[in-house]
This record gives sequence, C-alpha cells and structure tokens, in this order.
Amino acid sequence: MTSTTAPAPHQAPAPEQGRSGLADAFHQPKAVWAIAFAATVSFMGIGLVDPILPAISNELGASHTQAMLLFTSYLFITAIAMFFTSWIGSRLGTRTTLLIGLALIVVFAGLAAAGTSVDEIIGLRGGWGLGNALFISTALAAIVGAAAGTSRGAIMLYETALGIGMAFGPLLGGVLGSWTWRAPFAGTAILMACGFIAIVTMLNKPAEKPARISPWAAIRGLSNPALRTLALTAVFYNFAFFAMLAYSPFPLEAAAAAGGGELGSMGIGSVFFGWGVGLAITSVFGAPLLTRAFGLVRTLVITLIGLAVVMALLAVFHTSLVGMIVLIVIGGLLQGIMNTALTETVMEATDLPRSVASSAYSGVRFFGGAVSSAVAGPIAAALGAAAPYLFAVIALLLSIAMLGIGHKHLSRVTRPHLSAEAEAEAIAEGDEI
Repeated sequence: MTSTTAPAPHQAPAPEQGRSGLADAFHQPKAVWAIAFAATVSFMGIGLVDPILPAISNELGASHTQAMLLFTSYLFITAIAMFFTSWIGSRLGTRTTLLIGLALIVVFAGLAAAGTSVDEIIGLRGGWGLGNALFISTALAAIVGAAAGTSRGAIMLYETALGIGMAFGPLLGGVLGSWTWRAPFAGTAILMACGFIAIVTMLNKPAEKPARISPWAAIRGLSNPALRTLALTAVFYNFAFFAMLAYSPFPLEAAAAAGGGELGSMGIGSVFFGWGVGLAITSVFGAPLLTRAFGLVRTLVITLIGLAVVMALLAVFHTSLVGMIVLIVIGGLLQGIMNTALTETVMEATDLPRSVASSAYSGVRFFGGAVSSAVAGPIAAALGAAAPYLFAVIALLLSIAMLGIGHKHLSRVTRPHLSAEAEAEAIAEGDEI
C-alpha cells in the first residue's frame, strides 16, 4: 500500500516502553480500532467477488471473460490511482483521504448490488477500485498516527487486519453469495458505511498538515533502475497471481460438475478461504524466516520457481477437484512469501522515500493483475482450460528473468537484513496484494 507521510506516533509513558509489540497491538485508542476494522473490510473486498463469478456469469448471461472483467476494471483503476494517492493524501490529509475512499466504496459497492447487467457492474467496480486505493494507501499512516505506544503495535494490528481480510473475504463472499450474488456487494457497502461512521466519530483531525508531495513523484521514481527492475518483476508475478485468483473459480466449478457434484459459491469461498489463510500465515510468519535465512533476492527466485511448478501442475490437474484445491492452497502459501519478500525488497532497494517507492511499485504491479483477468478468459476459450495456467508459468519465468537482468541494480538488498521491527514496517508500507 502506498502511504502518505505519517505523523510521528504517540510515545507511551516511560514504564510502558518495554511492552511487547503484541501488547501494544491490543492496547490502542478507539480510533485505531475503527481504522483497523475498516481496513479489514477493505482487504476483504479484494477476494469477495471471487466465489460469485460463476453465479454472476450464469444469472446475468455473461461469458467467463466478462465476469473476470470485474477484477480488471477494479485493478486497472486501482493501478492508476496508486500513482497519485501519496500526492492526494499530502494535499487533503490522512483523515479526509480515508473518508473519501470509504465513501466511494460505499457508493459503488451499493450500486453494484443493484446492478442489472454485467457491463454496469464492471464500471461500478472501477469506482470501487478508486475508493479502495485511496483508503488502503492512507490506512497505515492513520493507524500509526493515532496509535498509543510505539509504532510496532500499530503495525502488527495493521498486518492482522490485512491477514483477516484476505482470508475471510472469499469465505464471506461464498456465504453471502450462496443466497444471492448481490449480497456480498451489499454487505461490503454496509460494513464500509459502519467504518465511515466510526472514523468520523473516533478519529480526530490532525493538528499538523502532512508534507507536500509532487503529483509526479511516483512516476519519476520509476527512473530508478532498482525500482524499475522490481516493478517489472511484480507485473509478471501479478499476472500469475490473478490467473490463480480470478480464473480458478471456473475450472473448480467445472471439475466439481464433471464429478457429478456442485461446488457453488460457498464451496469456492471455502477453497479460497484456505488459500487466504495460507497467504496470511506465510506473509507474516513464513517470509521473515526465509528472507533471514536465504536473503531477499534468493527467496524471491526460489518462491517464483515454486509458483511456476504449482501453475504447471494446475494446468495438468485442472480437471481434478481435489488436485486443484490442494494446489490452490499451496499456491497461497507461496504467494504469501512472495508478496512480503517482494515488498520488502522494494522498500530496501532504493534511497527513494518509502511512500514514493511504494506508490510507483504498487501502481505498476496492479497492471499485471488487470491484464491477467482480462485475457485469461479469451485464452481459455481459444486454447483450452489449462492455457491460462501455462501462460502464468511463462509470466513467472519472465519475472525470474527480470530479476536476473536487473540483479546488478539490487546491491542494496545484499546488505544485512532489516531488524524485525523495521521489516514489519516495510511490509506494511508496501502493497500486500
């Protein structure tokens, strides 16, 4: 996530300085809990649509390609917005930016629940993506600024919100989607409205205005060769990430039907709940162990190779329901490691301000997901159900190639690794999706 310049966190009284990060995380003002709640719902929105794609396709007479454009419009607008969210936040302030983002999500998610055609919902998802970009990009700064004690507890709370949201988004989408595909959209609008009210009533306006940031800072940041290398790596990785997330519900449903069963929204949601739990666990706990043992770049390469193997196996076993479920969960474990390691590498690889580096990197990488969700359907229709996974393998190999070609620009990340607290802050300031 791109973050605006955060106000200095409040310092706990001297006797409390020795408290653990875990204790800090759960001894916070109401304002911090309000932001954390809204952040959890916001992260849920990423995977919420996944289980209901087949239902939308069936009930609205949409092709698989049209249904997957719900991801494309969301990600494409998010990508563009991410280049400018640090500038917008510096102009409007963290609290105002948060509220505008939440308001946009409430409006567009609510309108999507009442949509009558897939094209209409595709357009509304774009507005939802703009709101999500504005909210997510400033949530960390707001939590740190409102937190009591050191920043470590606030960062842990933010990471917890991210993990819960990513894990429970598909499950909530499946539960609500088993009633009607409209329910997940309406549920998001209601929950975000609650978050809006909580922030209005609990988060005070900051006394100081944030430092101004140029609107072109993120775009100019891509002239840095290290950042450009990692952004290109992320584009191809995210192509594969969303090939799994956005395309897999369709072969999952087909595999269940071939076996004489029906997976439905609840079944798909449960599969991706397992995926999200795996992603959350390894992003917070697994990745730090590996990066300290092998270093950042080596961890990236090893994980990309593992993901390429998983994607190749999905192409082979796409007709096996059990095989697909196991591979998707394994993929989530690997993607959690990759998300964290790649974000940390971005944060360490340049001397650019973190908000600028994260904004540029996030903006570029979301384009990979937008392209993937746009082309996976036509590729499957033209070349067969296994083809999107094979294209994902090619994308992952290209991602490895980008690291190889640009390795000489990544000398900064061969230094001793970040401390645990600095590492957590780097993860949270970057984009986890």
